[in-house]
Amino acid sequence: MSTPDAASDWRAGLDETDAALIDDYQSDFPVVEEPFQVLADHLGTTESDVLARVERLREAGVFRRFGAVLNPPVIGSSTLAAVSAPDGRFDEVAETINDYRQVNHNYRRDHEWNMWFVVTAASRDRRDEILAEIEADTGCTVLNLPMLTDYYIDLEFPVVNDDAFARESVAETDASATRISESATGDLSALEGELLVEIQDGFPLTRTPYRDVADAVDASVTDVLAATERLRADGCVKRIGCVVNHVVTGFRNNCMVVWDVPDDELDARGEAVGELPYVTLCYNRPRRPDLDWEYNLFTMVHGREADAVDDKIDELAADHLPFEHERLYSTETLKQTGARYDELV
Repeated sequence: MSTPDAASDWRAGLDETDAALIDDYQSDFPVVEEPFQVLADHLGTTESDVLARVERLREAGVFRRFGAVLNPPVIGSSTLAAVSAPDGRFDEVAETINDYRQVNHNYRRDHEWNMWFVVTAASRDRRDEILAEIEADTGCTVLNLPMLTDYYIDLEFPVVNDDAFARESVAETDASATRISESATGDLSALEGELLVEIQDGFPLTRTPYRDVADAVDASVTDVLAATERLRADGCVKRIGCVVNHVVTGFRNNCMVVWDVPDDELDARGEAVGELPYVTLCYNRPRRPDLDWEYNLFTMVHGREADAVDDKIDELAADHLPFEHERLYSTETLKQTGARYDELV
């Protein structure tokens, strides 16, 4: 099964069991010693068949990885940053930024601030040190926009469908204003820190992934299972399952929309918008008036076609956020990996 190069290709050869693995196991993966046997029992097949299917879907690019989705603002210090890279030096600036292991996402966007990246580090000091180094090395001013309030963030949604936009067939969800500290440390035990570093790139795709991780960190499987449950309960791990590649599965158009919302309306508007089924991300970041950045609410909409995404943004502006805004379409993926936490241990 080769990597799909168009939205119409990726479902070729998939059956109902593959579809269930893709859409039903993006989270709530069993935290038990033999998790694939649990999946096999649910799906009415064998453990070896489930393992083979997950491996095939990963090799095809439908899954980015199998394992835990970590929560950077809870574990350490994370920020969204941007630079305005000159056209003639764009690739050079991107290479400098991407060389940092702590940069886990980087996108080209159609805007004056044309390169947007995420820096995730074990501490705020290290995060800010990296931003200063990037500014010095590239000669580009860095727009630093740490998350202040999380209203709704979830890139888990069904993809084996013909939906025009992400979450079209998903019911409205609860949203709330969760304040984010820039100086979070996660309050981790030694084992939890070692565990997060070991699983940051995913779990081993074996019959006993938790036992294999336990062997790697020199702990008992019982302790690793318990630590995994604690990390999930504490919010350090957002979910465990198969991490879907939304671009490969057809949701190749996404737009980050930034809004200038009156401060006294921010929480009410953010919570209301976060509950809309077509909004995949909604959060508050600071204004930076010294850099002519007056926007404080960020939303993301993912869709199969640009027109469908624009229609939803029009709906947002007309019915929910009647404020000045800008649409920053992603035009190129420069880097996309899981967050890195090597400094934790």
